[in-house]
Amino acid sequence: MAGVWQQPFLNVFRHFKVDEWKRSSKEGDVAVVTDKTLKCTVYRVRGPVSAGNYIQLPKTSTQSLGLTGRYLYVLFRPLPAKHFVIHLDLCTEGSQVIRVSFSNFFKEFKSTATWLQFPFICETGTPRKGVGSPGARWTCLQLDLHDILLVYLNRRYSHLKSIRLCASLLVRNLYTSDLCFDPAVTVAEARCAKLPITPIPREMAFPVPKGESWHDHYVHIRFPSDSSKTPSEAVQKSCSPSEAAGPMLRLLPHPADFSKPVQDSLALMVQKRGPTASRQAPSVPRPLPEVSVSCERSKVSSVGGPSGRSQEPLAWVEATDKHVASDSLHVSVHQTTVEPTAPEDASPQESPGRKQNQQEVALGKNRFQQRSFLPDPVLRLKGVIGFGGHSTKWALWTRDGAAVVYPCHAIIVVLCVNTREQRLFLGHTDKVSALALDGSGSLLASAQARPHSMLRLWDFQTGECLSLFQSPVHTVCSLSFSDSGEVLCGVGKDRHGRMTVVVWGTAQVGRGGESVILTKVHSDVDIQAFEVAFFDETRMASCGRGSVRLWRLRGGGLRSCPVDLGEHHALEFTDLAFRQAQDGHILYVCSRSGHILEIDHQRMAVRCARRLLPTQTPGGPLPQKQTFSSGPGIAISSLSISQAKCAMGSEDGYLRLWPLDFSSVLLEAGLGDHQPTLPAEHEGPISSVCVSPDGLRVLSTTSSGHLGFLDILSREYSVLVRSHAAPVLALATESSRGQLATVSQDHTVRIWDLATLQQLYDFASPEEAPCAVAFHPTQPTFFCGFSSGAVRSFSLETTEVLVEHRRSGTVQLRGKPTASRVCRCHRGAITGLAASPDGSLLFSSCSRGSLAQYHSSAPQCRILRVTANVVCQEACPSPSALVVSGDSHLLAFVGPSKYTVTVMDTASLDELLRVDIRTLDLAGSCLDSAVAVCFGPAPPGHLLVSTSSNMVAVLDATSGRLVRELSCVPPAACSVLALSGDGRFLLTAADRAIKVWDYSAQAGPGCQVYIGHSEPVRAVAFTPDQQQLLSVGDAIFLWDVLAPSEKFPPGSVQGSPGAPTTCEAGLGTRQLEDVVSGANGLPRQQVPMPSQASPPWLDICARPPKDHDGAFSMSDESRGPEGLRQASGPPVLVQKEAGRAGDGAWGAMGGPWDLGRPPNPRGWPSGLRTDLAAPGRQGMVTYRTNGEPKAPAGPGTCSTGRARAQPPTRPDSYRHFTARYKASLLPKGLSFPAVGDERLHLKAVMGYNGNGRANLVWRPDTGFFAYTCGRLVVVEDLHSGVQQHWLGHPEEISTLALSHDAQVLASASGRSSTASRCQIRVWDVPGGSCRQLLSHHDTAVQALAFSPDDRLLVTLGDYGDRTLALWSMATYELVSSTCLPEPVYGMAFNPWDAGELACVGQGAVTLWLLQQHGGDVSLQVHREPIPEEVGGWELTSLCYGTTPLLYCGSNAGQVCVWDMCASCCFLAWEADDGEIGVLLCSGARLVSGSNTRRLRLWAVGAVPELRRKGSGARSSSVFMERELTLDGAVVSAVFHESMDMGVVGTTAGTLWYVSWAEGTSTRLVSGHQSKVNEVVFSPSESHCATCSDDGSVRVWSVASMELLIQFQVLSQSCLCLSWSPPSCERPEQQWVAAGYSDGTLRLFSIPLIAMELKMHPHSAALTAIAFSADGQTILSGDRDGLVAVSRPRTGMTFRVLNDHRGAPICTIQSTRREYGDFGAEGVDLWLAASGDQQVSVWASNWLQDRCELVDWLSFPAPALTEVPICPPPSLAAFCPWDEALLVCAGLSMHHEVVFYSLCQKQVMKKIPLPFFAVSMSLSPGAHLMAIGFSAERVLRLVDCASGAVQDFAGHDDSVQLCRFAPSARLLFTAAHNEILVWEVTGH
Repeated sequence: MAGVWQQPFLNVFRHFKVDEWKRSSKEGDVAVVTDKTLKCTVYRVRGPVSAGNYIQLPKTSTQSLGLTGRYLYVLFRPLPAKHFVIHLDLCTEGSQVIRVSFSNFFKEFKSTATWLQFPFICETGTPRKGVGSPGARWTCLQLDLHDILLVYLNRRYSHLKSIRLCASLLVRNLYTSDLCFDPAVTVAEARCAKLPITPIPREMAFPVPKGESWHDHYVHIRFPSDSSKTPSEAVQKSCSPSEAAGPMLRLLPHPADFSKPVQDSLALMVQKRGPTASRQAPSVPRPLPEVSVSCERSKVSSVGGPSGRSQEPLAWVEATDKHVASDSLHVSVHQTTVEPTAPEDASPQESPGRKQNQQEVALGKNRFQQRSFLPDPVLRLKGVIGFGGHSTKWALWTRDGAAVVYPCHAIIVVLCVNTREQRLFLGHTDKVSALALDGSGSLLASAQARPHSMLRLWDFQTGECLSLFQSPVHTVCSLSFSDSGEVLCGVGKDRHGRMTVVVWGTAQVGRGGESVILTKVHSDVDIQAFEVAFFDETRMASCGRGSVRLWRLRGGGLRSCPVDLGEHHALEFTDLAFRQAQDGHILYVCSRSGHILEIDHQRMAVRCARRLLPTQTPGGPLPQKQTFSSGPGIAISSLSISQAKCAMGSEDGYLRLWPLDFSSVLLEAGLGDHQPTLPAEHEGPISSVCVSPDGLRVLSTTSSGHLGFLDILSREYSVLVRSHAAPVLALATESSRGQLATVSQDHTVRIWDLATLQQLYDFASPEEAPCAVAFHPTQPTFFCGFSSGAVRSFSLETTEVLVEHRRSGTVQLRGKPTASRVCRCHRGAITGLAASPDGSLLFSSCSRGSLAQYHSSAPQCRILRVTANVVCQEACPSPSALVVSGDSHLLAFVGPSKYTVTVMDTASLDELLRVDIRTLDLAGSCLDSAVAVCFGPAPPGHLLVSTSSNMVAVLDATSGRLVRELSCVPPAACSVLALSGDGRFLLTAADRAIKVWDYSAQAGPGCQVYIGHSEPVRAVAFTPDQQQLLSVGDAIFLWDVLAPSEKFPPGSVQGSPGAPTTCEAGLGTRQLEDVVSGANGLPRQQVPMPSQASPPWLDICARPPKDHDGAFSMSDESRGPEGLRQASGPPVLVQKEAGRAGDGAWGAMGGPWDLGRPPNPRGWPSGLRTDLAAPGRQGMVTYRTNGEPKAPAGPGTCSTGRARAQPPTRPDSYRHFTARYKASLLPKGLSFPAVGDERLHLKAVMGYNGNGRANLVWRPDTGFFAYTCGRLVVVEDLHSGVQQHWLGHPEEISTLALSHDAQVLASASGRSSTASRCQIRVWDVPGGSCRQLLSHHDTAVQALAFSPDDRLLVTLGDYGDRTLALWSMATYELVSSTCLPEPVYGMAFNPWDAGELACVGQGAVTLWLLQQHGGDVSLQVHREPIPEEVGGWELTSLCYGTTPLLYCGSNAGQVCVWDMCASCCFLAWEADDGEIGVLLCSGARLVSGSNTRRLRLWAVGAVPELRRKGSGARSSSVFMERELTLDGAVVSAVFHESMDMGVVGTTAGTLWYVSWAEGTSTRLVSGHQSKVNEVVFSPSESHCATCSDDGSVRVWSVASMELLIQFQVLSQSCLCLSWSPPSCERPEQQWVAAGYSDGTLRLFSIPLIAMELKMHPHSAALTAIAFSADGQTILSGDRDGLVAVSRPRTGMTFRVLNDHRGAPICTIQSTRREYGDFGAEGVDLWLAASGDQQVSVWASNWLQDRCELVDWLSFPAPALTEVPICPPPSLAAFCPWDEALLVCAGLSMHHEVVFYSLCQKQVMKKIPLPFFAVSMSLSPGAHLMAIGFSAERVLRLVDCASGAVQDFAGHDDSVQLCRFAPSARLLFTAAHNEILVWEVTGH
């Protein structure tokens, strides 16, 4: 009865007194005008922005109209050529608010759970003369509010809450009623004609001139149409057949016959036709065809109508018009496919490609009968992969701490911590900008970005949206609930940019009420954090830049009071938190400078202020020997308080846990770009932290999109979510492993597990962005295309690059550089990548139009063909740009132009078909172009093409004939197409929407629309099992397909003959190899024949069962099919296992120790043979070196293994040494000085080779300390720092070994270009001389080891060599050599048994027993696999403990302990998260080092006792005593016998002195990790600075060569450096200016140890930099040839010189002008040399802004054919002993140095060189010049006075940098990352 007063209708404007504006509001240009047509006053709303000009009823959003009428009548007229918007807020019976919007601005229908958007489109036909078009007429819009909610959202309508009429329109009035009025019929007409309709009331009627029709002047739109009548009935009852003249309004069926998602692109449309069409309609009615509109929305042509081509309306609208004849009924449904046959007397015209066959004609109406389209809905969002969106600072714990709540762009995710199950909150249409949860955990608030912010309040338990309302601020950046949940505060900025705080009352939410704005205030202070006090919901606090304020809600107002900060008033505060204390409540506030303020909430005063300093310096994770100061404070970004602890996250990537008195750090986890201190894996600065309610876990988020938590008790970190940091571009799925690959704009390729949604791998490419990705169908490999044109193949088994096809460059595999083979292929960015389903071929296309074909069935993918200018060059990277048919026979793509689609034969690349898309739609107003392609199922062999006109054309792939069309309707063309494997569903994506089409329906397939992405969808794909759907854009969405599965028809993709079956696809390379090698238990059919001179090859199988006798069963032909056939050649042992035959025993272990390479004869002892019955322990293979082979124990012979046909693949273990690639050669025929005549003496080496393995030795008792740097062995006295340098190796040294008596040192290096073998040198330690030179291994030496008695030396080859060699130290002869069947990672001698050697490798421990009988030495081999219950890892390190224990480390981070007496593993524990590469044991202590940068000390004293328990031992007695985190993976370590101290080497090129007693580490030796680009000196020469590609600037002490300061810039390379000259004004001021690859220039203050200035004077990389002579100006040159002149004091660039534009600046040098008159004014003389052989010399006075050109030198280009890699740089310098001379190198066609006189303008002297110079330096003290060459690894010293030259060796690569010190006593040279310091004699 509450709505009785609203009957029969209600005048809304009159009831709410709109003219008084008391109960309604207006904004903007709203005026009352008189309309000439209606002859009454109306309201005009106009303005350029609809949101700023409107009429709203009621006045505030907290009020409600309460109108219950079913129909809303809006009498309005749109302004011509203007947009308008009508917003209606409807309440459902569940008190949920739904917004319904109508606008002619909308282009397509959009829907969410709380918002419906309908486009209002007026199509203009040919109007009558004098009659306006539909868009300019007065309109009666009749909205059935009940049906709108019921049909589109399945909700029941309750009442109308509010209305907003936005510009631009004229509105007369609004009415509500439960009656359905006909506006074209008056009361008098209805009575006279006795029509069964309800006429329009008089006050609602539009005036109609006498004798004219209502429809000639006005428009009636009813939406949705009447669901109780068919269209024909509606027309018959409302139209008179005799009135056939006048315009006709299109009649559209109502949406009640369709499922909700089918109505994907609804619009309100009025279709007007001209009078000609109406007059052609016959006046006699004809019977109407029986039409039942199906849910496929089939299109029915007009019956007897004038036009054969049906129009395509965009929505269902009912338009009543008396002038429409009954036989002119035109029923139309959205999609255009096939038109049904008309009755016999009708002759419709059919468009090409749409004719029906006779069968369709015979079916008649049956083909349009109702049928089920798809399940409603057919998709359900199952999970998302992603975190963040608008920001990465919002992540909350639930009340019980069992789950976390976080946003993933527009989705809110509740993730259960234990099960990793997701619960999704859907409804936001843009990125979520803030989250808040009330104290009880029952109410969740969320805000979305984009003005104006929409807020949602959710029932957290059910996921239902309780309230939706708009915020007064544009973007809400922070939300905070009171503990009771009745007060919600939001902070953001309004449209004027003012900081605004809004307080809502939410007490009635959930009880049927709405949220109410309690108050809104503006603030002039910055607010970065805002929180409501948990103890009083009327009190709040905020902090920001320079302010901390306390707020109070009182009397309906919000007031604030600033806290007196005193000296801290200038700090930038970032976060705050309340805590309950004994004497009240304390507010903690943190700042970006590291300050923590404790504020008394009652007294509003600062109680205590602390500044937290890091325990590590910015340059390294551990304390240095010497620093200038303690460094800056911690930049705290977030804090969270529990009852006893405070968790803080900082921008340096550390999560720290403090006690509340902040006396010391309880826990510190490194979460930055480096590996974490605790077991954590984070990247990027921490953006937020949150302590769980129980205080035992700390949730943390990072700016790079990582989410995880730290368990305080276990000190373990768990990663919950990883995500791409930028939009995802493409995806690919893999069937056998269930994996997903994605590429993103964040320059990463990531592999995900589809079952768990967790990341498995990520591949980073910092220099180039990945564009496309594809999996190999049958192999564990995927391919990726990059923006540089590279196409790389990645192995999922070894996680490395298999092969690369590009012009140049490398890829980085998450911190591990991987070399690639380089092939010329694409020149532009990769736009398409597709693999054939049979796995034989791969195709790629690029933006330059080229198409490449690869042979992909082999592991080393190779190029077959490259064709140019065949692919469209305007195409964007897309998964649908290049496709292969299901039978692998056809290849389709868009090209050569965007108007054509080409189909080629995949094998020959012959063109089979070319389709011109422009011919498909001849009636179109613009040229149509192709966007994406997709093959359909075969047969019938369709090719789908999406076009720019929003159409999907289905073509015959053979003839190119148009089969049918699908109209997509959205404003953007479908950029992505995907078809399910069975051909049932078609996926299209445009903008942020996904459409699912019933492709199997031939007659007008319908579709469903799904939204949820906040950014455009870039790719969609079905999972291999077809049960799920993937879509990527802002994040990765996984959808469940709810349609029941169907068997694949014979014509589907799965049934096509070209597609591999499940069994075939599952047979990988490894399985195929096992079949060939006999792993299935069957004998091999043929045995390869090795050379008699080759060493024996082992085929060693698993250890026999306990009840096995250990005897090896030999086989011959008489044994039948299970035995091995007879074969000649050296016998190889094969052991049988129970239930298996032959080498099939290894089938369960991943393959036998197969013989992996062909014979390689190399002077082996001729008597080396295999002993089949060794007298040792059971299950061994015995070798001996002299005499005849021992008699075999059984009959027959055994087969050797198969030959390895392919080059070895590097194992996925960082333990293996890989030499750095070098293009330079060893020096030949140069002028090396005689002994005693050297002008240079090597004084010091700066750096340690972190690329080596075990290349560090130290003997604490004797003090001997040695390590390697390049090809040098550096012996250093740790007390004095004096170095000795042992030179002799031609290549980079890989490893070292010191004898037990410390008298002999062995070192090994790789194979050089002049030698065929690796070189092993044996050094005499006391004398420092080389005793012997050994060579045996082919590629590299992995490890060296002396026997305990120092009588033998064992050398182990790397994965490419796979040989184990035994040498006698007495005679230096090779005693024995054995080829290994698989790579071995490490080896060690038993310290108590000189005859036992242990090796570790893939899943087993191998023991070698050395037995010597006179001159006969035998090797017995025994292999023990890791028990299955322990784990199937790869063992990567080992060491012996107390007898008889052997400790082994694995690649999974476990340490297992073996009892060597019982030959069993009895104990294992988790020792690390990564691969353990170093293990050392002494007594009761064990040290482990891993690639996670962690060094740990374990107490293992209880392990011997646990050995007695056997397999029942537990690792609880083993505990970690200490832990240190270093700056790189641990590759070398040596410790004292007490294990209290030691030296550790890392991959970062650093040697650390570790003291476990003090728990500290000190840097002993450090160096750059990447190429060194510059060395500069301080004016006093007390310090020098170096810069490198690793982004670091390091300051060293010249006297001690120790590192003092390090400035690090991440993700950039520092390319140039300059030290400021002494300043007259401030002599104590010392600056170092550094130029970086991103075009920035940074100024570092040496005394302050801080960066003082950052400038961006260039858009390209800086390549040269120099200070002016007075130090007040900086000259910088970039890669584009621009020279910028800047002032460091102001940070301004005041001049840019572009004379060298187009070539990189190689050199800039500035000096004070003290000599000569060069014809120009200035106090400074400076030069710039560019890569195009140009040198300019300038005179300048920068204080007066003068700069004049003195001279310009141009040289002819050198002969580049003589340069192996790249053209030489242009080198130029002022001569220090004659400033009028200019010295140039690399600028002429010849190898020479040129001396040019600036006064005489001519060349004065030339000095010939053997090669082009890449570096040059002139001594300021003597006429000496140092030169480095590009071709050879030599340093040349030239005496310019006498012409004498001396060459010096020592560098491992070409010398790219030479710099004399200012005193001329020292010369610094650099080759890659090695820095050598030479002492100059006779200077």
